[in-house]
Amino acid sequence: MTKSEVVKIILENHQSAPVAFGEAFAPANIALAKYWGKRDEELNLPRTPSLSVSLGQYGSHTKISQTDNGDFYMLNGQVVAADTSFARRLGLYLDLFRPDTDFFFRVETVNSIPTAAGLASSASAYAALVFALNDFFQWRLDKTALSILARLGSGSACRSVYRGFVEWQAGTAESGMDSFALPLAHTWPDLCLGLIEISSEEKPVSSRAGMKRTVQSSVLYKNWPEKVEKDLERLKTAIEKKDFALLGQTAESNALAMHATMIAAWPPLLYWLPQSLETIHKIHRLRDEGLPVFFTMDAGPNIKLLFEAKDKDDVSHQFENIKIIQPFDWAGEKT
Repeated sequence: MTKSEVVKIILENHQSAPVAFGEAFAPANIALAKYWGKRDEELNLPRTPSLSVSLGQYGSHTKISQTDNGDFYMLNGQVVAADTSFARRLGLYLDLFRPDTDFFFRVETVNSIPTAAGLASSASAYAALVFALNDFFQWRLDKTALSILARLGSGSACRSVYRGFVEWQAGTAESGMDSFALPLAHTWPDLCLGLIEISSEEKPVSSRAGMKRTVQSSVLYKNWPEKVEKDLERLKTAIEKKDFALLGQTAESNALAMHATMIAAWPPLLYWLPQSLETIHKIHRLRDEGLPVFFTMDAGPNIKLLFEAKDKDDVSHQFENIKIIQPFDWAGEKT
């Protein structure tokens, strides 16, 4: 099945009646049990489920409207050239929703996190875009449908249609209609995330290309699905019981296992920079000294810390320029 066929199924009973503009925000998310590897590249269907937590106010705000004489994109206030990979990828995605071939979009996106640096900017960007399209065309789709549409743009974007803890169901259907995200009922007000930006440069190998290389060539990848299955159960137990040590240990172990599969690929994939490794050693040293802090990493050099609110001051003292987020500050708001 193609992306166009999936979109046709979802929008079959939803008329497109464009208004002046649509706009929306979606949070970035950080996976505690990672998504790494696809069973269907066209539909961005994962080989395993995954589990994430959102980044509160950090994410993407997108405004979309109709324009004449070709698509027009702005990212963080700068015009995006049509010959960039960003523009080409976005244009192909928007092709799925054009009422006719001479219908063009103006898309303005502001990311409050670095773009393409391993901080899940594509997840929030495509989720925000889908929300904005839903607003612009007045589809009135539910979040299951929006999650599927977001997944077609960027796999992990399906999780950014919700806040808090979110599980992406891997699904088994060839159509992918059973592969979407669902929120977990539990909140954790004292849970903190700390973003340590090592580099905001675009990574040399995209997540899409990195996944494909890992699946095709890493001898360690065969053990990855079993690892994810066990880690998902541990994470759900930790979240339900608010067992921070179990949550932190499991998330850190999962991240390191994912990076191990990448390093064992050929050519090897090593997204870390020297400062990344220095930070990891520092985290382990602080933990040995009694500060309960753990980390996770995605496909990039940046580090995300996991700790509790009671240790916020100590963590802030140890890491300069850290951005601290309490993902459940929004608890009780309409989502």
